[in-house]
Amino acid sequence: MGDERQWWSAAEPGFWQQVVGQLGTALVVVDPAGRILEVNPAAERLLGRAAAAMRGEDAHDLLHRDAHGGRIPREQCPLLRAVTERAEAPGEGDICLRGDGRLIAISWSASPLTDDGVFTGMAVLLTDAAGDRSARRERAAYTRALEDLTERLTLVAEITDVLGQTLETDEALARLGRLLVPRLADWAAVDLRVGAGQVHRVAVTGPEGRDAAQEDWRENLPEAGEWARSPLVRVLNGGDPVLQDQAETAAPPDSPLAAVHSGFLRAAGATSALTVPLGSQRQITGALTLVRTDPAHPFDTEDLKVVSDIGRRVGLVIDNARRFGRQRAVAEAMQRNLLAPLPQPGRLRLAARYQPAPAGSQVGGDWYDAFERKDGTLALVIGDVVGHDLTAAAGMAQLHGILRSLAWDHTGTPGAVVDRLDDAMPAITTVPMATLVLALLEGSPHTGPWTLRWTSAGHPPPLLLTQDGQAQYLEAGQGLLLGAPPGTGGSRPSAAQSLPPGSTLLLYTDGLIEIPGSDLDTGLARLRRQALALAHEPLDTLCDRLPARMPPGSTDDVALLALRLPSP
Repeated sequence: MGDERQWWSAAEPGFWQQVVGQLGTALVVVDPAGRILEVNPAAERLLGRAAAAMRGEDAHDLLHRDAHGGRIPREQCPLLRAVTERAEAPGEGDICLRGDGRLIAISWSASPLTDDGVFTGMAVLLTDAAGDRSARRERAAYTRALEDLTERLTLVAEITDVLGQTLETDEALARLGRLLVPRLADWAAVDLRVGAGQVHRVAVTGPEGRDAAQEDWRENLPEAGEWARSPLVRVLNGGDPVLQDQAETAAPPDSPLAAVHSGFLRAAGATSALTVPLGSQRQITGALTLVRTDPAHPFDTEDLKVVSDIGRRVGLVIDNARRFGRQRAVAEAMQRNLLAPLPQPGRLRLAARYQPAPAGSQVGGDWYDAFERKDGTLALVIGDVVGHDLTAAAGMAQLHGILRSLAWDHTGTPGAVVDRLDDAMPAITTVPMATLVLALLEGSPHTGPWTLRWTSAGHPPPLLLTQDGQAQYLEAGQGLLLGAPPGTGGSRPSAAQSLPPGSTLLLYTDGLIEIPGSDLDTGLARLRRQALALAHEPLDTLCDRLPARMPPGSTDDVALLALRLPSP
């Protein structure tokens, strides 16, 4: 320790002189009376005075002035007050007199100095207040620019994420409007190409308190002439994005399409507008127009870049949605055409419904069937092929035909029929896995008595409703789903139960009971409760209302098959 004290004692004078001399900030040291003890070169430059001329001088009398150059009473000097109080203190915008007679505004920060606990003076750092303000303005401008860039990038990322969650054009455009207004614009309009030369205004979004009539301004627009020079026409014909100022938005239109668009800009009160293509130059899907109404905040070239990027992304989403819509329409048509008309044997009544998955989901492989077998018994089938696409729909068609063939004249149990289907499935279908219930109704279709024999291949259990207000899930007869690994189970079980006159049997797919965020037991209880409430309604009414009462959030399609026995 003694050696260390000797080293510091020897090194301190030269060491600290070097540090203070190279310090870029002005430093003045004053004694307990406020007299200047030392200044560094930066302070000499700032104050325009030599160090030798300042040492020993009263800092307040030498330097401190009011805005007009007059002296200030000592009791009003905040630096002297800090010296007296021996406390740290800041100062902002004080006026100092330079050696050349100029007045400058300075900011300062004072800290007390002590030696073994004895107060020896103050170290005062000085900066040019005007330079500080300029630097602060630069930092603030930089910060605002950075925040603005972050906001723009966040908006683009959010739009990409949100639009990627739907494959429905209308829903995508509705979400786009809610994201752009009011965060980036006061109004947004989307025009889509719907044919050769045809344009349709499909979405208009305005601010809160908007004129509702403007948002209803959706219509088939006049054709876009190839030689018109209006921004909308140019963009739809493959031109570059366009930024318009207030004068340009008010320019006379040069085509019928431009006249409609100019009318929209005028009615919205546009002072600045952007029009960008949706998609790429190779494939223009439409155009996006954004409007601002505040002349103090027009769009700029950076906005144009961001919105152009958004337009490319939105165009891709719309193109994907259109392709998906075509695929979905084909799959739905195929499914509906494969769901054969229901028989109505004797006094038995049958009804069925197929409900595609909600908007934004793909078509699934849900199906139902009912047919009379060779021996006169009625076969009822409900099934669900794993998957949500055209492949699942095609697989459903394969199973539909094969099961009819196998069940037509087979005299064994329902379980035996489904075992044969399971054996044949890998060889003559593309279906990897599926669930189903096969039920056979024995008894006269006019008078009964009726016995139901059934088997379930991993499918939700049938629900039996009786005229006395009882509801029972038929949980017996459960076996493995179709496509399970060989050797994982023996022969499929079958079950049997008498059905009372006037009862109703419901076969359904899991889309009717599975809701995101809810467990299966809750879904089964809800279906049981709702079915009981509708048990005395006509069969078609029951089949209409059960799917309609589904809570929001389902992403699966629904198939429902209902049988009602005659009352005594």
